[in-house]
Amino acid sequence: MLLQLKDSGELVKVIDVQELLNPNQDVVHAQQQEGQEEQQADSYKKENLVFPSGESLPRCWLDADYRNGKAS
Repeated sequence: MLLQLKDSGELVKVIDVQELLNPNQDVVHAQQQEGQEEQQADSYKKENLVFPSGESLPRCWLDADYRNGKAS
């Protein structure tokens, strides 16, 4: 799955989508999509990622207590 870094607009490819969907994990491993060479995997905080459209990630991917109405 491709996501975008908020600050730079660069695209990153998430290696393990389950990391992204797990609200108890605040970091995902992804590869920057630069040039034609495959890049090394790096860690990215979920709070710094958005969909390529600019839309934020769903709260249920970021906050394990999203059903309680409390922001963590």
